[in-house]
Amino acid sequence: MPMYAALLYTPDVDWSAPEEAGWVPQYSTFAQEAAGQIRGGKALAPTSTATVVRVVGARGGEVVVSDGPYAETKEVLTGFYLLECADLDEALALAATIPSAWHGAVEVRPVIPFGKE
Repeated sequence: MPMYAALLYTPDVDWSAPEEAGWVPQYSTFAQEAAGQIRGGKALAPTSTATVVRVVGARGGEVVVSDGPYAETKEVLTGFYLLECADLDEALALAATIPSAWHGAVEVRPVIPFGKE
């Protein structure tokens, strides 16, 4: 079956902070209800913890490292799920039940299979 990445975009928060605790049960409910289709996923630390790596020129060029975030935006990538669904319609219907869909956005993208996946 096809795989889809559900990329979660929400305000830039620390999911481990006490003030975000109200969302945890909602994500847990989603994870329980979609357990048969979830193949992986994690929450991401706030963008303030990010480090951006760029190589100037081609491979082997100068490595430039800077502290995150990459861009100032209202919503940032804060987590993801890897979903196995019959088709895009099923993936979109499932994405609509992820709490990020109602306090941010969920971007759904097909995963390109390489090798022996």
